[in-house]
Amino acid sequence: MVGQQFVRMLEDHPYFDLVFISSSDRSAGKKYEDHVNWAIGGEMPEYVSGRVLKRTTVEDVKEEEVDLVFSGLPSNAAAKIEKELAEEGITVFSNARPNRMEEKVPILIPEINEEHIQLIDHQGFDDAFIMTNSNCSASGLTMGLAPLLKFGVSSIDVVTYQALSGAGLTGVPSLSILGNVIPLIKGEEDAMEAETKKVLGTLDDDEYLISPLQAPVRASCARVPVINGHLENVTVQLVEDVDTDELKASWDDYRGPPQELELPSAPVKPVRFMEQEDRPQPAFDVYAGEPERAAGMTVSVGRLREKGPGLMNFWLLVHNTIRGASGASVLNAEYAFKKGLL
Repeated sequence: MVGQQFVRMLEDHPYFDLVFISSSDRSAGKKYEDHVNWAIGGEMPEYVSGRVLKRTTVEDVKEEEVDLVFSGLPSNAAAKIEKELAEEGITVFSNARPNRMEEKVPILIPEINEEHIQLIDHQGFDDAFIMTNSNCSASGLTMGLAPLLKFGVSSIDVVTYQALSGAGLTGVPSLSILGNVIPLIKGEEDAMEAETKKVLGTLDDDEYLISPLQAPVRASCARVPVINGHLENVTVQLVEDVDTDELKASWDDYRGPPQELELPSAPVKPVRFMEQEDRPQPAFDVYAGEPERAAGMTVSVGRLREKGPGLMNFWLLVHNTIRGASGASVLNAEYAFKKGLL
């Protein structure tokens, strides 16, 4: 599902040309159209349908003389090849988990933590680097929290209702999820807690290490019978006693370097507040974001309630395979390109 979003977002991209698609060894040599069950909506792009899948090896990548790779690999495959590629001078923009918590690897969300990009100069690779985006649920949570950091954040509690596409096309059997909610996504809660604290942390300019956000993050994650869109209920304790209007304005006014640079995949508004009392909803709001190339890149926030002095509760929605995966990775590459790092 993530790989298909990469293919869709790279079609006619103004900066990048897709020239290579890899797969498992058993699928290598097949045409993309013969192997892939296109499942993200619309038609499979013609530019990719006849491409022959290659093996996921450093040798095959080097034969194509590519400048960078987007990695949407399973964790066990990504852990080895991503570092091997970087050692060979090929930059990696990864949506995979293994390198996210490495000390010198940024989990970059350029609207939030552009200064973290300095870590790539200290990875020890020649003319290459590894850059990751956060996991799908942490991407939405951090976008919802970043505009509130100026008020001080002392604790964060979040419950997620996560779409099926986050587990892949065949990740959850239909008889297990239809008419059901599964209150466990293995490894998700730990990853969400750790990655949120790293994304929202501060860079130590002397040691070039990330000091994680000190506020505790407590996550509970469930899988629900929704195709796309992770809905999250967030309770945050703020240091300052602010009113709801200040929070709404902070979300609506929030902008970052991708918007200033007018990057192709950057939404005009990375976060929006919805006044309707029963929104956001995956069925209506998951593809928020303008212009068209940025559809699915805006995080929607709504149903804000004050539960006590500085204690705020709200809901947010993130498109898990776009802002939470492929779109975030493509945006990171666009940002690195504009900053002269590619």
